Amino acid sequence: MLDASITLAWCFEDQATPLSQAVLEQLANDRGLVPELWPFEVANVLALAGRRGRITHAQASRFIRLIDQLPIAVEELGRDQVFTTVLTLSESSGLTVYDASYLALATQAGVPLATSDERLRQAGIVAGVELFQAPAKSATDLVLDDRRGRSAEPREP
Repeated sequence: MLDASITLAWCFEDQATPLSQAVLEQLANDRGLVPELWPFEVANVLALAGRRGRITHAQASRFIRLIDQLPIAVEELGRDQVFTTVLTLSESSGLTVYDASYLALATQAGVPLATSDERLRQAGIVAGVELFQAPAKSATDLVLDDRRGRSAEPREP
């Protein structure tokens, strides 16, 4: 289960993290899962980024073509589940209904949740959902990052 924050980190270099990279690499072996609102969230951020001059229409179109090639399944949460499970999770966790849909689907599917959103991560912990973790960096990776002038710590999105 990946959310829009992970997906968009693949588009915007300044949002890339070891976690977002690890999720992308995992998609080479496993299918990703997202709720039906995920394409709307991704498209909305791309549209806003375009209006702000952060990305061109051609770049957004190319990114969409790239993510369309990934094995990401869009799962529908039925109306009844939205009005019961998702709404209850939203109320109990303080998450938006949108973010609670990712948590509900991860719980239902029994899969780890990959997100850069700290509130969603914390709600996942409270709900007992496994969080997708980036593998720890090796000593060699840390030395190479240092030589390239990169911090060993992940960047904040």
